[in-house]
Amino acid sequence: MSEPLPSPSMAEPPAAPLPPPSRPRGPMSLVVLATLAVAYTLWAAQDIILPVLLAMFFALVGNPILRLLQRLWIPRALGALLVLGAGLGVTGSLAVQLVGPAMDWAQEAPQQLRKVARQVQDLTRPVLQANQAAENFARVAGGEGSRRVQIVRTQLDDPYRMLTRAPRHAASVLAVVLLTLFFMIYGQNLQRAAIALFPSRQQQRFTSDILRSIEREVSRYVLTITVINALVGLLFAGVLMLLGIGLQEALLWGTVAALLNFAPYVGPLIGVALMLLMGFVEFPTPLQALLPAACYLALHTLEGQVVTPIVLGRRMKLSPLVLILALMLFGWAWGMVGLLLAVPLLVCIKLVLARLEGMQGWARLLE
Repeated sequence: MSEPLPSPSMAEPPAAPLPPPSRPRGPMSLVVLATLAVAYTLWAAQDIILPVLLAMFFALVGNPILRLLQRLWIPRALGALLVLGAGLGVTGSLAVQLVGPAMDWAQEAPQQLRKVARQVQDLTRPVLQANQAAENFARVAGGEGSRRVQIVRTQLDDPYRMLTRAPRHAASVLAVVLLTLFFMIYGQNLQRAAIALFPSRQQQRFTSDILRSIEREVSRYVLTITVINALVGLLFAGVLMLLGIGLQEALLWGTVAALLNFAPYVGPLIGVALMLLMGFVEFPTPLQALLPAACYLALHTLEGQVVTPIVLGRRMKLSPLVLILALMLFGWAWGMVGLLLAVPLLVCIKLVLARLEGMQGWARLLE
C-alpha cells in the first residue's frame, strides 16, 4: 500500500534563512603591520596630509558661523568668502603687530639666555660648588690627576636654507587657504556624493545622519575651544600689560599662550618654561620674574578645571593617558601642527566610535 500524502497542516515549516557567514578576522600580525604602515604613511606624506587636515580644521571652525549666515539668507559661497576674509584679516593684523617683537626676541635671544644663565648660576652656585668639591674628592681618591679631554663640535648654519624653504612654506600656506575655502563651499556636496556610493538607501540615510551629527558636534567643539583659547590669550596679554610689559610684546606672549593651550599638558609645560624665561629677562628681581609664569598657570588651571568642563560638559571628555599618548604620537609625526590637531582628531575618533554599532566600548575606553 502506498503511504498517504501529508496534509498541508502537517507540512514542515520553511527553513529559516541562514545568517550570512561572518567575515574572517585577520591575524594580529597583519593588524600590527597595517598600523605601522599607516603610521609611516602619515609621517612620510605629511607635506600633503597636513595642509588638508589644517584646512579641514579651519573649515570646522567656520562651519557654525556659515550656518548662522545661511539663516540670515546669505549664500554659502559668499559667507565662506566673508568668514575666510575676516579670519585672514585678523591674522594679518595680528601678525603685523607681532612681527616686530618676535624679531627683536629672535635677535636678542642669545644675549638674554646668557643673562638668564648667569642669574641661574648665581642662584645655584652653592650647589655647584658642593658638587665640584665632591668630584675633586672622588677624583683624588681614585688616583685620577687629570681631566678627560672633551671634544666640542660646532655646526655652521646655512644662511640660505631659510631662503630656499620660503617658497615651499608660502605654497603650503596658499594651499591651506584655498583648501579651506573649497571645504567651506563644496564640503557638503562632496559629502553627499560620497554617501551616494553606498548601495542601499538605509545605509545612505544612516551614514548621512552620523556624518551630519559628527560634523556639527566636532565643529561646535573646535569653535568653542578656539574661542576659549583666544580669550585666555587676551586675558594673559592684559595681565602682562598690568605687570608693566608693552602692548605688542604682551600680545606676542598672549598669542603664544593661546596657541599652546590647544595642546593639553604639553602646551602648558612649554608655556610655563617660556614665561619663566620671559620673566627673568623682563624683571630684575626673582619674585617679579616668577609673576608671569604664576599668572599663566593660574589662568590655565581656571580654564582647564572650571570653564571648559562647564561649557563642553562630559560628552567631550578624554582620558588623560590616551590624550598624552595621542599628543606624543601626533607630535612625533607632525611636530607643532600635530600637537595642534591631536585633540580635534581624537574627539572626532571618539564621536565616530560612539555612533558605530558595537564600537561604543572603544569610545568609553577613550574617556
